Amino acid sequence: MSHNPDIDRLVDKGLSISITGNYLVVQNIFYLDSQKELCKGALISVFTGTERIQMQDHQMYFCGTHPCFVDGSSITGLGGGPLNPQLKVGELIAERSFSHKKTTNGAMRDYLDWYEKVMEYVGLICTPPMDVFGEQASPFKYSEFSDQKDLIFHFRDTLTSRAFISDLAQRFENEVIGIIGLGGTGSYILDFMVKTRVKEIRGFDVDLFYAHNAFRSPGKTLETELEESKAKVYQERYENFRTGISFCKKNIVEGCEEDLMGCTFVFVSVDKGEARRVIFEILQKLKIPFIDVGMGLNRNNDVIGGQLRTTYFDPENAAKIIAENWAPLTDGPDHVYRRNIQIAELNALNACIAVMKYKKLMGFYAHDETSYNIGLNIDSTRTKHND
Repeated sequence: MSHNPDIDRLVDKGLSISITGNYLVVQNIFYLDSQKELCKGALISVFTGTERIQMQDHQMYFCGTHPCFVDGSSITGLGGGPLNPQLKVGELIAERSFSHKKTTNGAMRDYLDWYEKVMEYVGLICTPPMDVFGEQASPFKYSEFSDQKDLIFHFRDTLTSRAFISDLAQRFENEVIGIIGLGGTGSYILDFMVKTRVKEIRGFDVDLFYAHNAFRSPGKTLETELEESKAKVYQERYENFRTGISFCKKNIVEGCEEDLMGCTFVFVSVDKGEARRVIFEILQKLKIPFIDVGMGLNRNNDVIGGQLRTTYFDPENAAKIIAENWAPLTDGPDHVYRRNIQIAELNALNACIAVMKYKKLMGFYAHDETSYNIGLNIDSTRTKHND
């Protein structure tokens, strides 16, 4: 409020104002419907900024039917129309948009501040019911302000509100994600999941962060991070962005079931077949769905070729898919791994495919429910479907 005296004026005027996510909400907006009945709705406006919030545009969104004059005819000049899809903000559902500008000396102009914008819309919508019902229909008797702090992100999530996908983002709020392996692909999976509205992220990696890791991981690298544990590096890199992250300097081996208990989904990004086998057994035992990623690149004369793989294992079909041997559960000679090529853009692409698959499973993206193995060659792609 100290950064927005215009909003402070609205509360002093008696309005009920709240900040929910990246929306300014005005509750207790009384209006008349086409049957001249007294109804109560809410006005919603998208904003930008963090401390001092600014109007994105002159539009407002309304929870309710179209407001009417005393005679039951629709109020003119509000513009806009029905929303499809509707805008969901917390428990509120905005069913229509309004597009109304301030008029001065016969010319339309943008609003100077929040006070002018909100009072203009409130005056248009609430005057007819106040003329009929008096104080009962007044929105100016509440004088409330609340700022609902985000329990996950330390910054306001202005991305989802701008795109009108806040309701889709909320589908992840009860998710507890495990990421086993924070190497090239695992670190990019982590980066994407940190920015997803999941409740908790648990990361596991016993290795140290070396210079070569900096060339295939996201974010800014500090010289002081070199030869620190990856768990510590990523904890410090992301804890200023969100809550609910914890990274352990350890491998997931036999007897580590407790570390994964409570996880709703796990990403596996390890480079050893034997380690993968143990992890798969634990995840099967705990009945946790998971995605395993793999990369096999090699230099052939003067070009690099190979394949990226993303395989989804659901609890019901995990044993069957494991038996198809998409994800190797044994190790080749050590010298083969030492020559393994990792490239940042391919690590990131592999992580993208894995995270997109997970979000498809959560209903965030449209998807083909039958695909469980995605292979991407440098020059072609293919998918494997359930029979």
